Amino acid sequence: MLLPARVAHGVADGSVDLAFRRWQVARVRAGSTFLSSAGLIEIRSVRKVYVEEISDDEAHRAGFSSAVAAVGKLRRTDDPVFRIELGWAGPDPRIALRADDDLSDDDIAELRTRLQRLDNRSSHGPWTRATLQLIARRPAVVSTDLAAELGRPRADFKLDVRKLKKLGLTRSLDVGYELSPRGRAVLTVLEGTRPGGA
Repeated sequence: MLLPARVAHGVADGSVDLAFRRWQVARVRAGSTFLSSAGLIEIRSVRKVYVEEISDDEAHRAGFSSAVAAVGKLRRTDDPVFRIELGWAGPDPRIALRADDDLSDDDIAELRTRLQRLDNRSSHGPWTRATLQLIARRPAVVSTDLAAELGRPRADFKLDVRKLKKLGLTRSLDVGYELSPRGRAVLTVLEGTRPGGA
């Protein structure tokens, strides 16, 4: 479930705890969580409602000035409206993961396996090591330039970097990316410069 940054931060600070969506069927379920720009958000309840049931009070809880404003933001379809109760479930777990560069042999083995799996599933050949090396060499460089250097479409390159980010190896900047402490530690092993890492 996508939330605008303003709404996600409202959930984090407690000023927002509802959202309304028009869907053919519910796309989220109670008890699930998803990542947002403000951290981890939990779906606490999901139920169908009629548009007429949305009150000004509930609209305020969804970050709108009035029920009219909230309804006006719904998609113009005949799909049912779902009322989704939200709660903040904690910071983005990738933040702590990125900072953890004290990697055991088991950590290294697991990361090697996961990176190898990404390489094996790729339609354009192995890419993980080259991408980590490029970001290490050219931090804070716009993704268009990085993708061009690897001869990749920008959208595909960004998708690959997101996969590395999920492993805690990269961090997005206002422009471009940088390796996290964890990413630097992994690259050191991949390049064989850590004792026993070759």
